[in-house]
Amino acid sequence: MESESIVYGCIRDWPASDTAEARMRRTLNARELAALPSGDAWPFLGREMFSCCDIAGDGLYMTQVIHFGASYRAVEYEWSLWVEQFEALLTRLYWSSAVVHLETELNGMHTFRWESEQGFHSPREGGLRVRCAWEREGNLRG
Repeated sequence: MESESIVYGCIRDWPASDTAEARMRRTLNARELAALPSGDAWPFLGREMFSCCDIAGDGLYMTQVIHFGASYRAVEYEWSLWVEQFEALLTRLYWSSAVVHLETELNGMHTFRWESEQGFHSPREGGLRVRCAWEREGNLRG
């Protein structure tokens, strides 16, 4: 039996004082998440692993938080492909920061962070301009 990997985290939009603009950004983000593959069609990112609050006041104050999580069979061996798909998704979303936690049985815990250089990313910008950092915790097996 291969080892299990757990991936989870969140993508944060930036607060908006204009409610129409905030609604437009949330709508576009929701549309992009709904367009992700579903069921057996997704090798790394699928719509079932993402969720967010849509209605102001019900878990949504000013900043939209898109949370996600999934378990995989030894995804760390294909991690560059996972990150490639995640970054492709980020190019299509409104966001200011993202964090991904990767927990592996053999290699411990890793945390990856993306922050937009200008404080926010718009899908109109095309490619990513980010500062990316990663942290590693020691092996969990002593």
